Amino acid sequence: MSRVLSRIDLNPFKTTCARAGAVKGSVQKLNLVAELIRGKKVDDALMQLGFSRKKAAKDMKSLLNSAIANAQNNNGFDIDKLYISEILVGKSFTLKRFHPRGRGRAAKVMKPFSNMTIFVTERGE
Repeated sequence: MSRVLSRIDLNPFKTTCARAGAVKGSVQKLNLVAELIRGKKVDDALMQLGFSRKKAAKDMKSLLNSAIANAQNNNGFDIDKLYISEILVGKSFTLKRFHPRGRGRAAKVMKPFSNMTIFVTERGE
């Protein structure tokens, strides 16, 4: 298994990122999908996300495509040498709703949103 790089190890001239805010879903559910692709090559990660049945995989795949496009167009990186060096998933806002229950009571419904950031790094091989 490949080693996941920390931000200290990353060369800032060979790293680029893409960020998505307000992604529908909890941090715990998004982290399950993020764990599938951490430290992998981008083509392997896209294949993994394409066959994943989780709802968050669609959002993660579009964010990864954005990171690849940023690396290619803004920095001129070679797509074949790109790896996912880091994925950050954090809390965003939460919508609070109420669901009516019996005897005039109400139940609280929390609808969480999350932020995602994907760092891709070009490694020479």
